[in-house]
Amino acid sequence: MTNHQTLVSNSIAGAIPIAVSARHCHVSEEDFFHLFGANAQLKVWKELSQPGQFAAEQVISIKGPRGQIDKVRVLGPFRQDTQIEISQTDAIKLGVSPPIRMSGDLENSSPITLIGTHGILHKENGLIIAQAHIHMSETEAASFNVADQDIVKVEITNEVRQIQIMNVVVRVSPNFRLEMHIDTDEANAASITTNQTGKLMKMG
Repeated sequence: MTNHQTLVSNSIAGAIPIAVSARHCHVSEEDFFHLFGANAQLKVWKELSQPGQFAAEQVISIKGPRGQIDKVRVLGPFRQDTQIEISQTDAIKLGVSPPIRMSGDLENSSPITLIGTHGILHKENGLIIAQAHIHMSETEAASFNVADQDIVKVEITNEVRQIQIMNVVVRVSPNFRLEMHIDTDEANAASITTNQTGKLMKMG
């Protein structure tokens, strides 16, 4: 697991666009063909905000000890390891207890069963609740005076509520564009509105 740096400072100015990430699944190429058949193709259904990322035409069902959730969107392109991201509310419905993790940190994550059109696949690891995080380019990171893997908090204010989301991980890459990703539970708690932004604040 990555060791994150906790910053100690006062707030800094800057609006962060917020995107709500619903439950979804990243798949390896091998698992994709197992779920959808040897002749299946991972086709673009909708381009996502981060460059090169897309929602695919395919959806799966995910099944836990207590229940099942259908129409979980597959995202592309293929990943090295299959990863399913859900909310805490989803976890309760499924009867599972996934850890809050950053994408790709799957060791000792929760097991889950995936159901596709052509196959069923049980994964011993791969189910997580995604930790809130901010994508930004190197230029954007410099303007906010933060670095990759820094831990910050984000204050969200609208006509209904004002909340702070803590332990938000900064992710920096030349391929990223500025955007914070939160799950549906966090969005509902904050009464997120269209074109909502947040204020990036350093921890402390």
